[in-house]
Amino acid sequence: MKQRQTIIIAAAVIVVILLLFGSKMFFVIQPGERAVVFKKFGIGLDKENIIQPGFRMIAPYNDLHRYDVKEQKSEETMDVLDKNGLSVNIDVTVRFNPIFDKIGDLHEIFGVNYINRLVVPEVRSTVRRVAGRYTAEEIYSTKRNEVEFTVVEEAEIILEKNFIDMRALMIRSIGLPAQIKGAIENKLEQEQEALAYEFRLVREKSEAERKQIEAQGIAAYNRILNASLTERILKQKGIDATLKLAESPNAKVVIVGSGKDGMPLILGGN
Repeated sequence: MKQRQTIIIAAAVIVVILLLFGSKMFFVIQPGERAVVFKKFGIGLDKENIIQPGFRMIAPYNDLHRYDVKEQKSEETMDVLDKNGLSVNIDVTVRFNPIFDKIGDLHEIFGVNYINRLVVPEVRSTVRRVAGRYTAEEIYSTKRNEVEFTVVEEAEIILEKNFIDMRALMIRSIGLPAQIKGAIENKLEQEQEALAYEFRLVREKSEAERKQIEAQGIAAYNRILNASLTERILKQKGIDATLKLAESPNAKVVIVGSGKDGMPLILGGN
């Protein structure tokens, strides 16, 4: 009987403990999540043992910190200064996620609010730093791809050193004061017109050179032909032509030696 009472008391104590501390002892880590445990009476933050998805149990006096490790997105709009101190408005989108096995290090340095403490400030700082190397015209048009590539490259290096895997960074839009934008677009339009005019000049020059070469070739051919057509050759060709005509079934009169320079004279014919 006494043993039974002991069992009942022990069960009651367990139930009370579960009711009081169950929410701090049992956890379900969802897919796309990781967690780290802070052991108050042990080693402190356990950075080496990253808690994986599934049902987990920890001591009630320890703290569990969850991290969403799925790909996340942050959109930023900022005013930056170009190489000449002109204000440029840039919209940027960055996609990222924490490096799974570095959650402990990330938590130790930046904590669960790492997006606002790390990702956003570093992206904004990188965009400002890179934009300061170019003019507004280069950022807006002539070197836009180069600017975006440089921002991506430098931001990726910084974030990776701080336990963030940057998946992509895109410049969505670049805004300039209306007057500056109009001046740049007008300049670009004039440059395009100049390039088109230059192309037409080159094309016409090439066509003129082609015609000159063609004319030179025809002239050279005529000189060679004139040099080779002697009087005897012309007479021989006339005789050959006369023979062919004589063989023709059409009626005609051929007077040999009656034409100019003694060439055959052809009269009549159907």
